[in-house]
Amino acid sequence: MFKTSSIRSARLIKLMVNHASRRHITGRSGTPINTIIVFVPQQEAWVVERFGKYTRILEPGINFLTPIVHKVAYVQSLKELAIDVPQQAAITMDNVTLNLDGVLYLRVTDPHKASYGVEDAEFAITQLAQTTMRSEIGKIALDTVFRERETLNINIVEALNKAAEAWGLTCLRYEIRDMKLPKKIQEAMQMQVEAERKKRASILESEGIREADINVAEGQKKAKILNSEAFKLEQINNAEGEANAILAKAKAKADAINIVAQAITSKVSFKLMLLV
Repeated sequence: MFKTSSIRSARLIKLMVNHASRRHITGRSGTPINTIIVFVPQQEAWVVERFGKYTRILEPGINFLTPIVHKVAYVQSLKELAIDVPQQAAITMDNVTLNLDGVLYLRVTDPHKASYGVEDAEFAITQLAQTTMRSEIGKIALDTVFRERETLNINIVEALNKAAEAWGLTCLRYEIRDMKLPKKIQEAMQMQVEAERKKRASILESEGIREADINVAEGQKKAKILNSEAFKLEQINNAEGEANAILAKAKAKADAINIVAQAITSKVSFKLMLLV
């Protein structure tokens, strides 16, 4: 029991510290006291009221205020502020529930509007960010949420700036920090991813087999062409060889006949000469 109470006390102290250290956009609590001479830090704007009515904004540096008459009503930080947008449920166009949270980065551009335009600027801009996110998520399907994440952030910023202009705020950017899906949807998406991987693997395997078959067929085709060309050359060479052999034989026979004819002619001529 003592351990339980210690844990609760530690949690309570942690919450108090976080609440005390949290920087709000605006507020009357904790405003400086009028000490006649006041020093305004850089990147801060002090809103001064005169008898409860807005009169001016103090610039950074030394300033002088009239006691009792003037009062520092609001202190605006002109630095860029990061605000956590709590987790919320949003329904996509195909009726899938998503749990999203984000971070909103904004800056005070008009301290007067930020002080008097809205009661709690941080609460207002946070609620507006949540409603805008739900509206933008409802326009797209689950499959496109992850691809259109950057476009989604830009659309939310544009919608926020339209409303925040009257509050003296400018939304610089919005980032979706975490996106959680229902367990069944996660399992279905995992199965879809695995099926897609198997599909790509099957396609790659079939393409590999096709390429291999094409290579084999082209190899066989080229081999047949080469074999036919070799056979053709062989036939040509054989034919040329046979032709040359026939020509050589014919030439040899012609030469032999010429020799015989010359011999016969010589004998006839010799006999005629003898007769004469």
